[in-house]
Amino acid sequence: MEIGFEEVRALLPQKFPFLMVDKIVEWEKGKRAVGLKNITGNEIWFLGHFPNRAVLPGALLIEGMAQTAILLFRKSFEGELKQASDPETLFFFGSAKVRFLRPVVPGEQLLIEVNVVKVVSTGGIVDAVARVAGQVVAKAQLGFGVKA
Repeated sequence: MEIGFEEVRALLPQKFPFLMVDKIVEWEKGKRAVGLKNITGNEIWFLGHFPNRAVLPGALLIEGMAQTAILLFRKSFEGELKQASDPETLFFFGSAKVRFLRPVVPGEQLLIEVNVVKVVSTGGIVDAVARVAGQVVAKAQLGFGVKA
């Protein structure tokens, strides 16, 4: 099942310029999601990171992982949990075991896979892996909590 950009934009609390997921290309309710982000040289952060060699900031890569987790949580539990459906829900993330393995640059397509380790009505833990052309570029375990 695919989730297009307009639905992604409606589901995420983040807005331009911090939408780090263009669409969800795979989704298994309550288990897994794969988000896609096209990396283009037009994005504002490349003006300063870095002027002589554009590299996607690692913090934004983690943000893409977090947003993919939010989309998985919201789509999996919409209608079942108030926190999943309420646009005022705040998501708090912490990370552990973050590893960056190579830079991501304009012209690449980032696939972010998020797998649920544990989820409850007030948050969860996910394992996330980011790939470019099948090669792992970053991985992390993220914990999150929600507050309506």
